[in-house]
Amino acid sequence: MATTTLTPGHLHIRFTAGERMWTRRQQLTVPLTAVRDVTTVAEPLRLARGARSGLTVSGFVKIGTWGIFGGPRQLVSARAGQPGLHLTVDRTATGYDEILLSDPTAPTIAAAIRHAT
Repeated sequence: MATTTLTPGHLHIRFTAGERMWTRRQQLTVPLTAVRDVTTVAEPLRLARGARSGLTVSGFVKIGTWGIFGGPRQLVSARAGQPGLHLTVDRTATGYDEILLSDPTAPTIAAAIRHAT
């Protein structure tokens, strides 16, 4: 599962070795100024939509990039049964319109991001 770290001005997302193959990146640093909205979601798997480049095990896991041919471009690392973060971000700063992550501490991270922005 991807790990998130919040530092002054940035959200750092580090992917596991298995996720790196599907996300094609080791990490992503999101400037907090690029965050347009952050919400917690009970089932982040349901929000990934569109054509994808990544791994899907229906109902269990989604990892990779969704929306590659149109619609919002989403970076996804989501697993069933775990709460998650849904970030709407500035595409010019991150390369994505949305980021969906499973994280057991999602409510705490979302509150910290809201407080920092």
